[in-house]
Amino acid sequence: MNGEIFAIRLRLLITATLAAAFSSMAQAEPFFAQRVLQEVTFQVESPNDSSINQVLVRASTAEGSLGEHQAEADGTITNVEIDDLNADGFPEIYVYVTSAGSGSYGSLIAFASNGNKSLSLIFLPSLDDKAELSQGYMGHDEFAVGEGTFMRRFPIYLEGDTNAAPTGVTRQIQYKLEPGEAGWILRQDRVVEF
Repeated sequence: MNGEIFAIRLRLLITATLAAAFSSMAQAEPFFAQRVLQEVTFQVESPNDSSINQVLVRASTAEGSLGEHQAEADGTITNVEIDDLNADGFPEIYVYVTSAGSGSYGSLIAFASNGNKSLSLIFLPSLDDKAELSQGYMGHDEFAVGEGTFMRRFPIYLEGDTNAAPTGVTRQIQYKLEPGEAGWILRQDRVVEF
């Protein structure tokens, strides 16, 4: 009888271990995306195999390379979009990152074409820079570009809310792309709550 119980427990342990291994392998899919806008081809690659990932961003035109940049992502790459937010005739690439864990905190890796000669980093200010923006923030970010605007949207948590069940409104922050000191910056334009 004890031998049978041991064998059953051993089979359960092996099954659970294999299930966990296959589950983690299913989540460890490398990320690759290629997008083209205004004759600029962007490529984004990441192994997406851990909570911290390396990201490689390349850009080129028919005339040659605009460069490649390596960045560290605090999470996995979930999407890539390209646009020309400031309508200067030269595109930008926006790489969306979601952190591991229940908060699913979002972050951004972004680059702008400088006259199709090189790439410069685009800076997104931290929500912590303005207390009124970070009040009630617990992650679950969504990002999008469109109509000349970069948008960041997330649910607002009220006191006593669990991470899985926010009861507040949704806050959407809209940004405009502007030149900064050593690159580009997304400056807050509007805040909408609904």
